[in-house]
Order: sequence, then C-alpha cells, then structure tokens
Amino acid sequence: MQVSDKLIRPLTEAKYLNADNVSRYRCIMRIFFEHYEKLKYWLYQEEVYEEMIQDPFFADYRMEQCQQDLMMLTEWKNLNTIQDTKKVASIEEFKNKKYRYQMTEYSVEIERLVIRLENLFIEGASLEPTLLERIRRSVERFPEMGERDKSEVYTWWTDLNNDFVRLNQNYQDYIRDLNSVRAEEMMHTKEFLVFKDRLIEYLRSFIKGLQRNVGVIEENLRLQSEELKKQVFEKVIDYELSIPRMEIEVSKEMIEQKIQGRYQSIYDWFVENEGQENEAGKLFDATNDIIRRITRYAAQLSEKNALGANRKEEYRKVAELFLRCQNVEEAHKMSAMVFGMECPQHLAGELIRETDSMNIGVYEEQPMEITLKPRVRTYREKSRRSAIRESAEQKQETRRKLLEQQKKETEKLRALEVDGKIYFDKLPVLEPRIREILLKWLSDAMESADFSARTDDGRRYILDRSQAGENCVVHCEDGNFTMPKLSIVFQEEVG
Repeated sequence: MQVSDKLIRPLTEAKYLNADNVSRYRCIMRIFFEHYEKLKYWLYQEEVYEEMIQDPFFADYRMEQCQQDLMMLTEWKNLNTIQDTKKVASIEEFKNKKYRYQMTEYSVEIERLVIRLENLFIEGASLEPTLLERIRRSVERFPEMGERDKSEVYTWWTDLNNDFVRLNQNYQDYIRDLNSVRAEEMMHTKEFLVFKDRLIEYLRSFIKGLQRNVGVIEENLRLQSEELKKQVFEKVIDYELSIPRMEIEVSKEMIEQKIQGRYQSIYDWFVENEGQENEAGKLFDATNDIIRRITRYAAQLSEKNALGANRKEEYRKVAELFLRCQNVEEAHKMSAMVFGMECPQHLAGELIRETDSMNIGVYEEQPMEITLKPRVRTYREKSRRSAIRESAEQKQETRRKLLEQQKKETEKLRALEVDGKIYFDKLPVLEPRIREILLKWLSDAMESADFSARTDDGRRYILDRSQAGENCVVHCEDGNFTMPKLSIVFQEEVG
C-alpha cells in the first residue's frame, strides 16, 4: 500500500450521508442528481425547496432550512455555487446574491455509488452508436418474441435493458465530462487544438447514429399493440418466477411492476409524448451545442495565436526584398504589394443590403456613412438632455405595421400550398423574404429527429424526403438555386 495525501485526507463530500439531518441532505442531493440525469445542471434555491415540500415527509420544511442545508452542502464541497447576475434589475437584488447550485464531480460519483447500492447498475462513459443499433435491432424483434419460448424472450429482454442502461448512463457521463469546469479550462488551451477535429468527428458520428436509429426505434415502439406487450411480458415474468432464489421472496406483482417501469423508461426515452421533447432529442441538441462550443473555442484560440505571432522575421524578410530592388519604380511596386495597396482593408459596418445576390459588385451598393470614435478609456460622447417623450402612438403604429407585414407574409405562404403541401419543385418566383422563411422551415425540420417542426404561428409540419435523391431549381427575384426535391406537409391538429 502506498500512503498518499489523497488516501489519508478526510472525505468531507461524504458527510451528508451520516450527518445530522441526513434525511434532508440526502433528499436534496437526490433532487440534484435526478435533474443532472435530465441534463439540467444548475438549480435555484426556490426550485429545490418546491420539490422538497411536494413530499408529505417535508410538509413542515421551511425556506430558511433549505438555505441552511444548501450552505452546509456547499461547505462540504457537495455543491458548487455561482451568483446569478443575469436577472438582476437593481443594486439591491445584486446585494441579495441570488445563487445557482451545481453538483460537484465527487457528489455525482457518490450518488451513483449510493444508487448502485440500491440495485441500479451503472457503467462508464462514452458515446457508442453501436448501442443504438443494438437497441434498434432488439426493438425490431419485438413482434417475433410473441412466438419464442420464455428463455429466449428473457435473454432478449435482458440484452435490451442492459444496452439501454449502458446508453443512458454513458451519454450522461460523457456529456457531464464535456460540460465540466475541467473540460472548459482544457478547451481554452493550445493542446486542445490537437484533438479538436477528432472529438468533433466522434460527436458527429454519434449524431448520425441518432438520426439513423432513433426514428426507426420510435416508430416500432408506437406500433406495438397492448396484447403483444402483455404476451411478451408474461413470458418474462414466468421465467423470472422460475429462477430459484434463496431467502428472497419475489411476487408476480413486483416483477410485473419492474418490467412495466423499465419498458416505460425505454418508451419515454425514444418516443415524443404530447409535444414534449424526448430524451433522444435532448441528447441531439446537447451534442450539437457542444460541437458549436468546441468550434467557437478553437476559432478563438487560432485567432489568439495569430495575434500573438512574432513579426521580427517577417520584417527582416521584407527588408531583404527591398534591398534586391533595382530602382525606385520597382521599390514602389514592392511597397504597394507589401503594405496592402492592392488588397486594402475595409471598415466593417452594419450595411443593410438590398439583395443577397453574390453577383452584385460593391460599386452597385448604396453608400454608407461610418463615424469613427477614439478607442480610449477617457473618451466620452457628449449627451444632450431632452425631455421625456410619449411614444405610445409610435409604438402602436410600429406594432400595427409589423402585424400587417406578418399577415401579408402569411397570405403569401398560404398561397404556395397545394392540398396542405408546399412542393419546392413547383414554387413560383419567390421574394427574398418568403425564400428566407421557407429555408428556415427546412432548417428547423432537418434539426429534428423525426423531421418535424412548427411554424411561428404554431402550425405543425413534417418534411417529405421521399424524392430527396432528385434535384430541383427554385427561382427567386434575386437569383436561382438548386436543392433536393423536398416538400413540406402540414399536419392537422387534433383536439
């Protein structure tokens, strides 16, 4: 045995398991862990308190006690805390210090250990598309299980559950690691650039696995009849009851409840319920957010490295080039090339273009006026005092114009529909604004696992990709573009 500081130091993170008021501490940590599994890492004091008092056991629980418990858990390093300044509207609110709380890595692992002791099996962290494929194949075999013997059905059911537990736990751990403080710090280092591409490719591979398999799994789960499920689950129950167990009494009701709960967990993970996004969709969004964050950090690092480059050797090389010049005219040409006369720098501004066409030259654009301001701390613009103006009528007029514009756009979009469908290969010449709205609808649908989304006015639609292998040309007022032959199908709302 090697004695180290880590081995002999007190593990304060485990105090909440045996301290006074252990019932409160453990329940609070379990609330944090359950939200953590749902990818909600930060909680306010009010949110914790509301969940605590929902149980009759904590009917007399007070907000002051909740605040003290959170402070104690923070002191024991079970929770990280950060002051929330986003919703602060005054100095008084800032002084009151509204905090958000997050589980520490130690606490997450301790809760996992506790849950393992409560007979919940948990494994390590990775994103494996093969697990999704295994689950898809298992779900596709669901109908044939009605004809198999109970031992084969039990093996199939066990494999399905083990794969689902591994998938669920692995993605939670992996996403947790990528959202941790340590990962954030590493993403700001130069070493991160070395494996940035490999990490992005790994995440995109998993996203492709989600897109290929989740829709198939969802459709198969929806198609299973109650009679078939009852028949298959009866075989699983019969097999479990036939397993000899010493000193343990297992009733049929207990096994049935466990099986129904596990199946419902699988169903809720893959199937969207009453407009609520399923866990697969949340995982898809979380993974895309991580990819965007990684790309942003990498771009910032590259820019930082470029700004910090040593120009000494470059200037020496320029001086050598000038020494080689034969005459002044050649030196003038060299100067124009080196100092950017042929590639002048431009001032960026918020120019509102009349068209999105890339064929329009800069000289055809409308001129724009830019006011330069000194970039020094001591500079301050003169402000003119003016009386308070009543702008209610102006706001009302602006609102009226906006509503009128939206109404016109809606009418133009409705005119494009043919029997509740918009065919991109049959569209007339489009205005830039109408084209922008249609492309946004396509983008929203493509980001969804089932290729469905809603318009701004709440209409639900699905993207028909049955002819995506063919191309079509969409004609616009400012140009044409080629795209896959897609169509938007609006769905009738039920209820």
